[in-house]
Amino acid sequence: MQSDAPTPDDDKKAIAELIARQFASLSWRPGAPADWAAFGADFHDAAVLYASARPARPQSPAEFVARMQDLSQTSLRSFEESPLGIEIRVFGHVAVAVAACEAVENTTETGRTVEMMLLVKEAGSWTIVAQAWDKATPSRPVPDALLSAFGQPPQ
Repeated sequence: MQSDAPTPDDDKKAIAELIARQFASLSWRPGAPADWAAFGADFHDAAVLYASARPARPQSPAEFVARMQDLSQTSLRSFEESPLGIEIRVFGHVAVAVAACEAVENTTETGRTVEMMLLVKEAGSWTIVAQAWDKATPSRPVPDALLSAFGQPPQ
Protein backbone atom coordinates (compact mmCIF):
# COMPACT_ATOMS: atom_id res chain seq x y z
CA MET A 1 0.00 0.00 0.00
CA GLN A 2 1.45 3.34 -1.09
CA SER A 3 1.18 6.40 1.14
CA ASP A 4 0.63 9.97 -0.05
CA ALA A 5 2.26 11.30 3.12
CA PRO A 6 5.36 13.43 2.51
CA THR A 7 8.67 11.69 3.11
CA PRO A 8 11.63 13.27 4.91
CA ASP A 9 13.18 13.81 1.47
CA ASP A 10 10.04 15.69 0.36
CA ASP A 11 10.31 17.87 3.45
CA LYS A 12 14.01 18.56 2.83
CA LYS A 13 13.24 19.49 -0.77
CA ALA A 14 10.45 21.86 0.33
CA ILE A 15 12.76 23.51 2.88
CA ALA A 16 15.58 23.83 0.32
CA GLU A 17 13.12 25.52 -2.05
CA LEU A 18 12.02 27.89 0.74
CA ILE A 19 15.67 28.81 1.41
CA ALA A 20 16.37 29.38 -2.30
CA ARG A 21 13.27 31.58 -2.46
CA GLN A 22 14.52 33.57 0.54
CA PHE A 23 17.89 34.28 -1.07
CA ALA A 24 16.33 35.15 -4.44
CA SER A 25 13.69 37.46 -2.97
CA LEU A 26 16.20 39.38 -0.87
CA SER A 27 18.37 40.40 -3.84
CA TRP A 28 18.06 43.75 -5.61
CA ARG A 29 19.81 46.18 -7.91
CA PRO A 30 18.80 49.52 -9.45
CA GLY A 31 15.68 48.91 -11.55
CA ALA A 32 15.10 45.43 -10.04
CA PRO A 33 13.75 45.69 -6.49
CA ALA A 34 13.71 42.86 -3.97
CA ASP A 35 10.52 40.85 -3.62
CA TRP A 36 9.78 41.94 -0.06
CA ALA A 37 6.39 40.19 0.02
CA ALA A 38 7.86 36.84 -1.03
CA PHE A 39 10.60 37.21 1.58
CA GLY A 40 8.11 37.90 4.36
CA ALA A 41 5.68 35.17 3.31
CA ASP A 42 8.02 32.36 4.41
CA PHE A 43 8.04 33.48 8.05
CA HIS A 44 5.63 32.49 10.80
CA ASP A 45 3.59 35.40 12.16
CA ALA A 46 5.55 35.30 15.42
CA ALA A 47 9.00 34.75 13.84
CA VAL A 48 12.06 36.43 15.24
CA LEU A 49 15.33 37.26 13.48
CA TYR A 50 18.76 37.96 14.93
CA ALA A 51 21.27 39.69 12.65
CA SER A 52 25.03 39.34 13.05
CA ALA A 53 25.39 42.62 14.97
CA ARG A 54 26.12 42.25 18.69
CA PRO A 55 24.67 42.59 21.17
CA ALA A 56 21.96 40.37 19.71
CA ARG A 57 18.68 42.20 19.19
CA PRO A 58 15.48 40.43 18.16
CA GLN A 59 13.51 41.84 15.26
CA SER A 60 10.42 40.78 13.38
CA PRO A 61 10.57 40.00 9.67
CA ALA A 62 8.61 43.25 9.06
CA GLU A 63 11.22 45.26 11.02
CA PHE A 64 14.03 43.58 9.09
CA VAL A 65 12.33 44.27 5.74
CA ALA A 66 11.75 47.93 6.67
CA ARG A 67 15.42 48.32 7.54
CA MET A 68 16.55 46.65 4.30
CA GLN A 69 14.12 48.75 2.24
CA ASP A 70 15.63 51.89 3.76
CA LEU A 71 19.16 50.66 3.03
CA SER A 72 18.21 49.78 -0.56
CA GLN A 73 17.27 53.44 -1.10
CA THR A 74 20.42 54.86 0.51
CA SER A 75 23.75 53.13 1.12
CA LEU A 76 23.04 49.61 -0.19
CA ARG A 77 22.07 50.17 -3.82
CA SER A 78 22.55 46.53 -4.80
CA PHE A 79 22.54 43.27 -2.87
CA GLU A 80 22.88 39.83 -4.46
CA GLU A 81 22.78 36.84 -2.12
CA SER A 82 23.27 33.23 -3.16
CA PRO A 83 23.52 29.95 -1.24
CA LEU A 84 26.83 28.13 -1.06
CA GLY A 85 25.77 25.16 1.04
CA ILE A 86 22.72 23.93 2.90
CA GLU A 87 22.29 21.27 5.58
CA ILE A 88 18.77 20.35 6.68
CA ARG A 89 17.58 18.12 9.53
CA VAL A 90 13.91 17.17 9.83
CA PHE A 91 12.02 15.42 12.60
CA GLY A 92 8.27 15.26 12.24
CA HIS A 93 6.99 18.81 12.02
CA VAL A 94 10.19 20.56 13.12
CA ALA A 95 13.40 21.19 11.23
CA VAL A 96 16.66 23.07 11.41
CA ALA A 97 18.52 24.36 8.40
CA VAL A 98 22.04 25.72 8.18
CA ALA A 99 22.83 27.72 5.07
CA ALA A 100 26.12 29.23 4.02
CA CYS A 101 25.72 32.12 1.63
CA GLU A 102 27.68 34.72 -0.21
CA ALA A 103 26.49 38.27 -0.65
CA VAL A 104 27.75 40.95 -3.00
CA GLU A 105 26.94 44.45 -1.82
CA ASN A 106 27.03 47.44 -4.16
CA THR A 107 28.55 45.17 -6.87
CA THR A 108 31.99 45.21 -5.22
CA GLU A 109 31.93 44.08 -1.58
CA THR A 110 31.73 40.31 -1.13
CA GLY A 111 31.12 38.59 2.18
CA ARG A 112 29.94 35.26 3.49
CA THR A 113 27.58 34.36 6.31
CA VAL A 114 26.19 31.26 7.93
CA GLU A 115 22.48 31.41 8.66
CA MET A 116 20.63 29.07 10.97
CA MET A 117 16.87 28.62 10.76
CA LEU A 118 14.32 26.88 12.93
CA LEU A 119 11.25 25.82 10.96
CA VAL A 120 7.87 24.32 11.75
CA LYS A 121 5.38 22.62 9.48
CA GLU A 122 1.74 23.62 9.79
CA ALA A 123 -1.10 22.79 7.40
CA GLY A 124 1.38 21.06 5.11
CA SER A 125 3.74 24.05 4.73
CA TRP A 126 7.09 24.91 6.27
CA THR A 127 7.66 28.35 7.82
CA ILE A 128 10.63 29.93 9.53
CA VAL A 129 9.97 30.64 13.22
CA ALA A 130 13.49 31.84 14.07
CA GLN A 131 16.57 32.81 12.12
CA ALA A 132 20.00 34.04 13.15
CA TRP A 133 23.19 34.61 11.21
CA ASP A 134 26.81 35.55 11.64
CA LYS A 135 29.54 36.76 9.32
CA ALA A 136 32.41 34.56 8.22
CA THR A 137 35.88 36.01 8.77
CA PRO A 138 39.40 34.87 7.89
CA SER A 139 39.71 33.47 11.43
CA ARG A 140 36.20 31.97 11.32
CA PRO A 141 35.55 30.80 7.73
CA VAL A 142 32.48 28.93 6.53
CA PRO A 143 33.07 25.25 7.47
CA ASP A 144 34.29 23.14 4.55
CA ALA A 145 31.68 20.45 5.29
CA LEU A 146 28.87 22.98 4.80
CA LEU A 147 30.27 24.10 1.45
CA SER A 148 30.68 20.47 0.40
CA ALA A 149 27.03 19.83 1.27
CA PHE A 150 26.05 21.93 -1.74
CA GLY A 151 28.71 20.67 -4.12
CA GLN A 152 30.89 23.77 -3.78
CA PRO A 153 34.64 23.57 -3.43
CA PRO A 154 35.90 24.44 0.07
CA GLN A 155 37.07 28.03 0.48
